[in-house]
Amino acid sequence: MRFIDPSATDFDEIRSQFRWSIPQKLNIAHQVCERHQVRAQQVAVYYENAAGQRASYSFADLKSYSDRFANALRALGIGPGDRVAIVLPQTIETIVAHLAIHKLGAISLPLAILFGPEALEYRLRDSGARAAIVHGSRYDDIKSLQPELSDLQTVIGCRCGAAGDEFWNLLEQGADAFTMLQTGADDPACLIYTSGTTGPPKGALVAHRAVLGNFTGFEMSQNFFPQTGDVFWTPADWAWTGGLWDALLPALNYGMPIVAFEGGGFDAERVCRLMQDYAVTNAFIPPTALKMLRALPDLKSSFDLKLRAVMSAGEQVGEELIHWGRDAFDLTINEMWGQTEFNYIVGNCSAIMTPKPGSMGKPYPGHRVDVIDEAGNVMEDGEEGELAAWCDDPVMFLGYWNNEQATRDKITANWFRTGDVGYRDEDGFLWFVGRKDDVISSAGYRIGPGEIEDSLLKHPAVLQAAVIGKPDELRGQIVKAFVVLSEGHEESPELASEIQQSVRERLSAHEYPREVEFIDSLPMTTTGKVRRIDLRARETEQDQPGH
Repeated sequence: MRFIDPSATDFDEIRSQFRWSIPQKLNIAHQVCERHQVRAQQVAVYYENAAGQRASYSFADLKSYSDRFANALRALGIGPGDRVAIVLPQTIETIVAHLAIHKLGAISLPLAILFGPEALEYRLRDSGARAAIVHGSRYDDIKSLQPELSDLQTVIGCRCGAAGDEFWNLLEQGADAFTMLQTGADDPACLIYTSGTTGPPKGALVAHRAVLGNFTGFEMSQNFFPQTGDVFWTPADWAWTGGLWDALLPALNYGMPIVAFEGGGFDAERVCRLMQDYAVTNAFIPPTALKMLRALPDLKSSFDLKLRAVMSAGEQVGEELIHWGRDAFDLTINEMWGQTEFNYIVGNCSAIMTPKPGSMGKPYPGHRVDVIDEAGNVMEDGEEGELAAWCDDPVMFLGYWNNEQATRDKITANWFRTGDVGYRDEDGFLWFVGRKDDVISSAGYRIGPGEIEDSLLKHPAVLQAAVIGKPDELRGQIVKAFVVLSEGHEESPELASEIQQSVRERLSAHEYPREVEFIDSLPMTTTGKVRRIDLRARETEQDQPGH
C-alpha cells in the first residue's frame, strides 16, 4: 500500500492532486501486522542488545504473540478505552504490547524508560492508567508508586532478571487466537505526553487514523519508501512520537524490517557498526544524534554504510548538518517538522526536490500548513507569524487528555496553532525561527535561536550549542549562548571571543551572542530537544543574591 507514486517527479504537483481516503473502520494492529500474514514468515524485527545478543522476529511471530498477550490482558480486566502504560526500551515486547493493546481497543501509553519516578508518577496519575508493562530496570520504581495510584491495578514486569518475567508468563497463558475489536478510525489509540519544553507535559490523545496520516510524509522523507531491500533504524525512543509514529509503525506498515537496538546511551561508533551490520538503508536520526555522529573523525572511511535516505526532526537541523551529511553519507538529509499533536506534516524529499538548507521544507501531500497572525489570517511571503496546521487532517490529535480548555486555546479559525514561529518564502518553503517563548527581542530586533545555533556549530570547537534571551536593561534582552565544546578544546575567554566573532561575521552585529557560557552538557528532554526553559531558569538563579 503506497500513498505516493514513486515515479512522480514534481513535489508541488503531487501535493495539488493528493486527496485522503480514510476508511470508517481502522485498527493500527490490523494495518501494521494482521494484513501482512500473506507473507507471515518475512522478518519484521531484527533485535540486538548492548551485549551483542541477537534475534529476529517474523510478522507471524508478531501476530501470535500479540494475540496471546491481548487475551492475557483481557483476562486481567483490560478493555476498550483503558490506558495501559508501556515503560520499555526498543524490544520485541514493546511492539507486542502496542499491538495487543490496540487489538483490545484499549489505549497505549508509551513512557520513556529514562523517566525518573516523578515524571512517571505524573503521567500514570494524570492518565489514570489501569496497567503498566515495565522493564526490570524500572519495575521497583513503579511498584513503589502503585499504592499512591488508585487507578493502577496491575504492574507487569518484563526482563526482571532473577525476579522472573511476568510478561512472557502471562503471554504463554493466553489463548492463541484473538478476535480483534473493529475500532473506528476516530477512536483513540495512543496517549503520548508532550515533552514539556515550555511547561508541564500534556497528554495528546491520538486516533487510529493518524497512522495513515503519517504515511505521505514518511514515504517522501524516506525518498519513496519502501524499495526492495529497505531496512529501517532509528535511535529515537519508541516511547516518543518520533520513534513510534515516525519509525516503528511506518516500517511495519510497509512490511519492511526495522532494527531494534536495546543499547543504552547513544554511542556513535556502535550505532555506525549497527547500521553497517544490518545494511540499514533508511533512518530517522534526530539532530542531537547527528551532531554526535559528526564528532567521529573518520565516519565515511571507517564504515561501509548503505544509507539511501535519512530524515531528521525534533530540533532544527540547520545548514551545517545538511552540508556535513552530504559529505558523510553521500545524501541530503531530509529535514521534517511536526508535533505530537499534529505529526509529520512538513518536510523535504531530496529524491525529487532540492531542499533549501536551513528550511523545514514544504507541507507534505494531504496537509495544509501556513503562517498566520493572531487572528488566524494567513501572512504574506517573508512575514513572520505562527506556524499553523489546518484542522481537517487525519494526523490531528483528538485533544489534550482531561484538558478541553487547552485544546480550545490551540485553535483559531480552524487553524491549529503550533506555538512555533516561522515564515514562508517566495518558493513556498517554510522556515523555522523558534518557539514563541524562545524568540529573543533585542533592541527592537526579533531574533530566532535556530540560525545562531546553526552558525555556532560551524566553529570547529563547538559540539553542541543552545541560545536564549537574557534580560538586559538597555536592550531588553541580549543573546546568550551555552556551548558544549568538542573534544580537544578547552574553555577560555579567548575562545569565547573567537566564537562570538565567528557568528558576528557570518550573521550580523545584532545577532551574535554577547555572552558565551561553556557547559558540560545541555539540558534535554527524553526526545532530544533542548530544554531552553531550564537554561532560562538557570540564568534567573544565577542572578539571585548569593550566586
